[in-house]
Amino acid sequence: MENVNIKINGIDYSVPAGSTILEAVRIAGIEIPTLCFLKDMNEIGACRFCMVEVAGPRGNRLVSACVFPVNEGMEVFTNTEKIRQSRKTTLQLILSTHARKCLSCIRSGNCELQKLCKEYGVDDEGKFDGFKPTYELDESAPHMIRDNNKCILCRRCVAACDNQAISVIGANARGMDTHIGSAFEMDIDNYSCVSCGQCIVACPVGALYEKDQTAEVFAAIQDPDKFVIVNTAPSIRVTLGEAFGLPVGTNVTYKMAAALRRLGFDKVFDTDFSADLTIMEEATELIERVTKGGTLPMITSCSPGWVKYCEHYFPDQLDHLSSCKSPQQMFGATMKTWYAQKYGIDPAKMVVVAIMPCTAKKFENKRDDQSAAGYPDVDISLTTRELARMIQTAGINFNLLPDEQFDSPIGEGSGAGVIFGATGGVMEAALRYAVEAITGEKLDNVDFKEVRGTKGIKEAEYDVAGLKIKVAAASGLKNAQKIMEDIRDGKSDYTFVEIMACPGGCVNGGGQPTQPASVRNFNDLKALRAKAIYEADLDLPLRKSQDNPAIKMVYDEFFGEPGSHKSHEILHTSYVKRSLYNK
Repeated sequence: MENVNIKINGIDYSVPAGSTILEAVRIAGIEIPTLCFLKDMNEIGACRFCMVEVAGPRGNRLVSACVFPVNEGMEVFTNTEKIRQSRKTTLQLILSTHARKCLSCIRSGNCELQKLCKEYGVDDEGKFDGFKPTYELDESAPHMIRDNNKCILCRRCVAACDNQAISVIGANARGMDTHIGSAFEMDIDNYSCVSCGQCIVACPVGALYEKDQTAEVFAAIQDPDKFVIVNTAPSIRVTLGEAFGLPVGTNVTYKMAAALRRLGFDKVFDTDFSADLTIMEEATELIERVTKGGTLPMITSCSPGWVKYCEHYFPDQLDHLSSCKSPQQMFGATMKTWYAQKYGIDPAKMVVVAIMPCTAKKFENKRDDQSAAGYPDVDISLTTRELARMIQTAGINFNLLPDEQFDSPIGEGSGAGVIFGATGGVMEAALRYAVEAITGEKLDNVDFKEVRGTKGIKEAEYDVAGLKIKVAAASGLKNAQKIMEDIRDGKSDYTFVEIMACPGGCVNGGGQPTQPASVRNFNDLKALRAKAIYEADLDLPLRKSQDNPAIKMVYDEFFGEPGSHKSHEILHTSYVKRSLYNK
């Protein structure tokens, strides 16, 4: 790549041509603070916080580093008094309309605005205080709360929603009345929001947050009449550590089990078990469709954000969805049927708590046809962030915990279950089972690397005992839209498609720990987290769902075989055609 020569704070550097000043100065070891900027998503230079000085024939001028390109001979200054005063004034103006409730804010200590105010010595005296608009909380969505009183109008949430091809929020009104909302000032739940939560992880402040259910979980744990079971999704093991200062991609599987046990749960299980269960049912369904002429391509149904998106935007294509419940729901359904019967527990007194990377799970556990035992399969879904807050509230020093195993008999999962956390993982796990089932031969090489990686759409074709199996794995709903339009138009020749609502899959879910723009803009979070997922898979003695002894036990004792009548009653579900303007 061609370079250009520039001067940064009086020192000469050679930087890639086409770079922005924000990118170029990192070569000099300098980080320019931002608020509105998110790389490849929200590059609008709106907040004016990243201002730097650029020398010119008529004197220095202030420009936005996030969008201003470098050129040959440019001279840049990043830390002059003029710049510092500009940034301080910007912060004071933002605070003039900001609800300054930092002590009780859910993002206190992890707020980008709060951090910058500390760095630039801006307190809450309110230099520019005057008219301050006030807003009612929007609590209509099943998964989150919008507090526009804390919104700084960076529009990062709007960009995230647009990036998901949903676009149900935007900037309403003008001038001092500008605020983020939905069309006609209607509650967001009246529109086709899919609860993916990508707007939440994009928000730099406390204007968006999940509906916290930690108090409900603490109450259930303290109730002597309740038997409280917790299960953790595959991706949580490589993200929870971030909430406690550990590097991105640190695997904390067994510290997490120890923390959950100390919180007081009666049983601590791994959702990898029900991910394996999902593979047994889903791959069996795929084989039946391929061999008996069912609707193809079959599309996975593990991501509730994707399922709701399909119900809203492609209701005429629902026959392509697998009828399998997600691993979260299969776990709860199995607990309140087989496990309750086996151990003599009244399912009415059982509380199943799921720790998920996904805010859409809060919507999913309230769906119809998700109550196999006559009670909701899952009672409460917590995000990774909520679990971290529970651990902190309980005074547990997470980083000093010993490693502990999950409980038996279903604390065991295979590597196939673990890789559910990354885009392409469900596809690869299903192939590990389907190839053996079709060929009748043991699969020695279980790595289907063609469907790995963070690319938005990945394709591969396999010859399995003479059957041509063409597959695709897509993450992010904009990529799902492309695939679904091809299917609707008859242009697709796929056999099996995996779709995850969140870009990069569950490791990048809307319920995962928030990271500031300074981290997100220069590190591929989804790739770092996915790398840890695949390393965990390699380290496990069992890497195929069908080899999991807990899975064999459950089928022998209860379900009979994959795809049986009983498994369909308990582990499968149905879908609803939705318009773009209803729930």
